[in-house]
Amino acid sequence: MCRNIRTLHNFEPAATGDEVRAAALQYVRKVSGSTHPSKANEAAFDEAVEAVAHITQHLLDHLVTNAPPKDREIEAEKARARAEKRYAALSA
Repeated sequence: MCRNIRTLHNFEPAATGDEVRAAALQYVRKVSGSTHPSKANEAAFDEAVEAVAHITQHLLDHLVTNAPPKDREIEAEKARARAEKRYAALSA
C-alpha cells in the first residue's frame, strides 16, 4: 500500500488537495491495516484521514527548498522508464 504514496513536495504545479487526501488515505490504511474500516471504526478512520491530510498540507505549505520545482510530466516519464526496465528484467 505505501508504495502508492508519492512525493508531493516541490512539484510544479503544486500538489492538489485530492493528491494530499489520497496520500493521507493510503497512510491511514497502512497504519490501521484496513482498506475498508468496519462501521464501528468508520468515523475514527475518516477523522484520521482528514487529520493526516490537514497536517500534510500544513507541512507542504511550510517546507522550504532552494531546488527548482520538478516537472510532473518529466518525473512521470522517468518512473515509466524505470518500470519498463524493471518489468522487462523480470520477464526475461
